[in-house]
Order: sequence, then structure tokens, then C-alpha cells
Amino acid sequence: MVSARTAGRPRLPHQRPAGWEPGPSTGWGRLRATATRAGRRRSVRLLLCLVAAGWAAAFPLLSRLANQRLWGTLAAPAYLLAGAAVLLPRRIAARVAAAVALLGAVLLPLAVLAVRSRAQSEVGVVERSARLLLHTGTPYLPHPAAVTEFDPYLPGMALFGLPRALLGRAGPAALLLGDARLWFALAFLGGLAGSWRLLGCRPWRSVVLPLLLLTGSPVIALSLAVGGVDLPLIGICCLGLALAARGRATAAGAVLALACALKWTVWPALPVAVLLLRRRGGWRPAVRAAVIAVSAVLAVLLPFALTRPQDLWLQVVRYPLGLTAVHTPAGSPLPGKLLADLGPAGRVAALVLLLVGGSAVAGWVLLRPPTGAVAAADRLAAGLTVAFLMAPTARFGYLALPAVLVGWPRLAVRSRNGRGARRALTVERESSTVCR
Repeated sequence: MVSARTAGRPRLPHQRPAGWEPGPSTGWGRLRATATRAGRRRSVRLLLCLVAAGWAAAFPLLSRLANQRLWGTLAAPAYLLAGAAVLLPRRIAARVAAAVALLGAVLLPLAVLAVRSRAQSEVGVVERSARLLLHTGTPYLPHPAAVTEFDPYLPGMALFGLPRALLGRAGPAALLLGDARLWFALAFLGGLAGSWRLLGCRPWRSVVLPLLLLTGSPVIALSLAVGGVDLPLIGICCLGLALAARGRATAAGAVLALACALKWTVWPALPVAVLLLRRRGGWRPAVRAAVIAVSAVLAVLLPFALTRPQDLWLQVVRYPLGLTAVHTPAGSPLPGKLLADLGPAGRVAALVLLLVGGSAVAGWVLLRPPTGAVAAADRLAAGLTVAFLMAPTARFGYLALPAVLVGWPRLAVRSRNGRGARRALTVERESSTVCR
């Protein structure tokens, strides 16, 4: 029986009833729950590092590409060291692990390959296109007869090759600073960092750890080291969608114009951003962004389309679709590729399925326009995934673009960074309010 004098007083530990355990509302319960969550996070991070190390270690054994084998040889130990860093005190474990992965899986392989002038063929194509543009006025070789002579990119991609064309290869500094991979990486990192800030995450230091973790992940690290031509597209698209979500129509149009002048596969980003701007601020900003983007892209394309239309048609359209005598090396066993390998009928079936899938995603976007950055990125990612899966020629690496589009804006909006997270969520709610 509890007396009136002891009613309302907490029991002492020796007075707890039999079978009592500390609950989440008690100090010990909260401490134990926190320790349990920390242990689970540490276990997950360690497992991810081990998986990354195993994935990287497979390249020296299985890959037929020398650059990928070198990357795996350097990256696998780095991921193992990152796993060991996870076991450090909680305050520094994530930062040290991310820094180790970035150093061993990105910076070191990139420096070694750059000094040795080794890269994927796409890097050489971009750098050659810049030299051709400076000396001949066009980035395309006439009458290409080999894989490395085709340039499947729009003329804007030559911008990333200009440092090599201007600096040459005289000395280690020129080899590093002129390498197109460095500028691919800067466009990728700058776009993601800018979109993170636009989506409400402040201060700037809040972006460092997520960006390090993403950059050090195996898929992004491999692309950065050996030559990821699609990496700048990821950063620029994320930045353009973030600008559209904040209602900055002029800047969004200019940024998306840059993306659309690099590669035609990201053209769906423009209508998605236009619909987002229309839902957020009406038709006037949406039309302004569309006019800016289309005008800029036409200004880039028309000089080449009018003077050498056969080059654009052959190298930018037919070659990526596998419709030329010389076949692109992009041949991962995705559904579209497997169908195309069955013969002309299979190629037609792949193109029909590509058209049907694209039309279905377009209908979804029109019927349910995006209301914020996350929704816009999801719709664009869905369209790109369908395109990459059903295209007659594609690589597994292409799927990094929709994967980052899905993850990065969502990570930014849900970032638990106090004021930044609240502001990001407010932006999303404001967008939804305008839609109603």
C-alpha cells in the first residue's frame, strides 16, 4: 500500500517491482536506446564499407579494362580502412571514414590515372572535341570509322575539354588541371552542393559529410576516377530542379540550358522543371524559364545543325541508338540491349517499348505535375530509368543519374540540421500550398 506521504514520489532502485525494466521515458532507458541506435548505425556503416570493398576488389579479378582494375586495386584497401575508421569514437567516425574513402577511392586513383594520361575513351573524345572546335569550328570528326572517332555528345560537352586544349600535356600540373575528369567532378560537386543549399540546408558545413559519403561511394568514385561523362549532368540537373523549386525561373532556365546542351538524354528535365515552376508561380515564370532554356540550346545547336547536320544526326542520334555500322561499347545486359541483340525485330521492339514507357511517364507528369523538388526529381528519375532500361545501348553506370536524383533532394529536404531542415520542409509545404 502506498501512503499519502510517499504518493507521487519516484521509487528508489531497490523498490522497483519484480520484472521491472527501464522504459524509454527514464534516463537509463533513453541512454540504452541511444546506445542501441548508435550500435546499429555503426554496424550498418561497417557492412556498407565491407560491401564496397568487396565490390571494388572484384574489378582487378573480373574487369577487362585496365583503368577499372587499377581503380579496384587502390579502392578496395581504402574501403577496408574506412570500415576500420567506423569503429572510432562516434564524433569523428563518419568524417574519418568518408575522408579515407574519398582519398583512396577517388583522389588517389584520379591522380595516378591523370599523370599517366589514362582514362576511359569518353574523356579522350571530349578533349578531342574541344581541340577540333578551336581549330575547325566543329567538335565532330567527318566520316568517323572507329568507336573513338564518334562523338555522341552535344556541342556543349566540349566545354569540359577546353582546359586540356589550352594547357596541353606539358608537365604534371597541366596533366592534372587540363584533365576533363577534374571539371566533370567540379560540376558534379558544385551542382549538388548548390542544390543542397537552395533546398534550405544551412550552414555550408552541413553539406560536407553527405557530399563526401556520396562521392566516396563505389559507383560515383569509379566514375570520377576513370571518367564519368554523365556526372556533370547529375549535378546540373539537381541544381536546376532546386532552382525551380525555389521559384527562380531565370536561373533555372539558364542552368537547365547548360544540361540540355551537353546531352540530349536529359532534355526531359526541362519540361519537368517548367511544370514545377507553373505549379509554384503560374505560367509567367514557367514560360520565361522555357524560353531562356530553349533559346540558349538553339543558339548552341543551330550553327552545327545548319552547317553540318549529317554529323549531328549520325553521331549524336544514330550512334547512341545503335543504328550505325560501328556499334557503341555501351552494352550492359539491360532489357533494351537484350531485345536489340535478337535482331532487327528485337531492336524495333526495344524502341517501341522505349516510346511506350516514355509516353507513360510523360502522362504521369502531365496529370500529376510536381509540387516540389523531391517530386520533380522522382518524375525525372522515372523517365530516365525507363529510357536507360529500354534503350538498345546503355550501361549500368547510367543508372547512377536517376539514383542520385531520387536520393539527393530527398536527403537534403529531410536533413536533420535544425533550422536548415525546417526551412527545407517549409519550402516543400509552400510549393504544395501554391498548387492548391
